[in-house]
Formats: sequence, C-alpha cells, structure tokens
Amino acid sequence: MTEQFHDEVREHYAQAAAGVLTNYAAACCDEPGIGPEPYRALQREELPDGAVLASLGCGNPTAVAELHEGERVLDLGSGGGIDVLLSAKRVGPTGRAIGLDMTDEMLALARRNATEAGATNVEFLRGRIEEIPLPADSIDVVISNCVVNLAADKGAVFAEIARVLRPGGRIGIADIVADDALTPDQRAERGSYVGCIAGALSFSEYESGLRAAGLTDISLTSTHSVADGMQSVIIRAAKPADAPTVEQLAAATPRADLSLASGCCGGGGCC
Repeated sequence: MTEQFHDEVREHYAQAAAGVLTNYAAACCDEPGIGPEPYRALQREELPDGAVLASLGCGNPTAVAELHEGERVLDLGSGGGIDVLLSAKRVGPTGRAIGLDMTDEMLALARRNATEAGATNVEFLRGRIEEIPLPADSIDVVISNCVVNLAADKGAVFAEIARVLRPGGRIGIADIVADDALTPDQRAERGSYVGCIAGALSFSEYESGLRAAGLTDISLTSTHSVADGMQSVIIRAAKPADAPTVEQLAAATPRADLSLASGCCGGGGCC
C-alpha cells in the first residue's frame, strides 16, 4: 500500500511538472486555497515563472520560518523549487538551501528554475521524506509546503525531521490538517489523497506525532479553510537545544566487549 501511495503521488506531480516544463501551464490542484496564491504578493522578479507555476502548496513557509544569514535549510517535497529559491535569498551566500523531492520531473524543473534565478547556494536531492538522505544534526531549519500530508508513513517523516535537525533547530511547515472530530473516512470524503486532503492528520495527531519524535514548542495555527473541517495550517516546532548529537550519543555508549564477542576472555591470551 505504501508503494501504491508513492506511485500515485509521483505520477500526479510528474504530470504537473511536465505541464510547466513543456507548456508553461500552471500546475492545478482541485482544492481551493492550494496553489501559487500565497506567493502572489511577491515581486515577479524574485522568482522564475516556472517556480510559481509549479507551486501546489497551501501556504508560504518561508514567510514564517524566520530564516537567518548562514543557515542551512531543508525543504521537504521541494517541487519546482519555489521555497528553496526564496530560502536561498534569505540565508545568503554563507547559507545553503536544499530541496528534497522524489519526482524526477520536479527535480528537473527545480534545477532549471535555480539556473534561471542564478542561485548558487542551492541543491536538489532525489529521495523520500520518510528517508532523508542527509546526515544527522546537519540542518538548522526544515520547511515544507503541503507535502507531509502526502506521506504514507508520517511517523517516519517526523522522526527523520528530528534526526537531521541540529539541537536548537526548528521547523516551519505549511500543511493541511483536519479537525479532530473528522474520522479518516470523513477526510477522504472531502478530497483525494494526491489532492492533499484524504491523507491529512488531525490537529491532535499532528501534535502527538511531532512530540513523539522529540520535538517541542509545538504550535499549529490555522490560516484558511480548504474544505469542510480541513484547514491550511502553519506548524512550528523545535528540537531541544540540549538534545544530544549523534557524536555525543556515540561517545556516551559503552563500547561492546570485543574480547567476549570474539571468543576471547581478555588479558594477554585466550581461554
């Protein structure tokens, strides 16, 4: 079932990217409040047309992520690269903006947009957000725009976010979230999985998932409605500043008794 979800999502967004790449046609989502509208206020010269046309997000996470010069930012499900390019401007030449996407067509579009924008502090990686291909403790800020709801294993996504964030790192995510009263079946009645509705978590599920991954300072703020009982929400959270790094954990873990493991009993010889 997980692979089926991945394949459906990949096909949907591959078609959206192909439309922009070949015809400069805006990507389409059937749900109100999902698309390039959150970026309309930006000056056109800030972004290549292809990045805006490919946007299928439900918010503008870079507007609330409070990015700073020199930070490393990871955009989960980066699509045509709109949030990566905006992040790159905010973190400056000493920072880096990284986009992760599993769709080859979106990656091709994002790289074309980055070239058109003249962005040199960006990179785009192929992979799934459930298995982020980056080292632990390597990212200052994780952002995402209406993508976590598309993941088949959201617990894995939250765990991976916590893993790659450095201690003190934070998230600023725009996503679709369901009212707690809605059952999964009721969410599915309101829209499709690839349309960012059926796979949405509830408010309490989202918060508990982030908390289970070890994140704190969690807040979910609704911005607008996208369906009955379904909201576009800005999610903020942080990795505790005193969370141990991978190196600290390794240093604190007692070394295995290699002599016993190899059949030796220590000292100068074997038994």
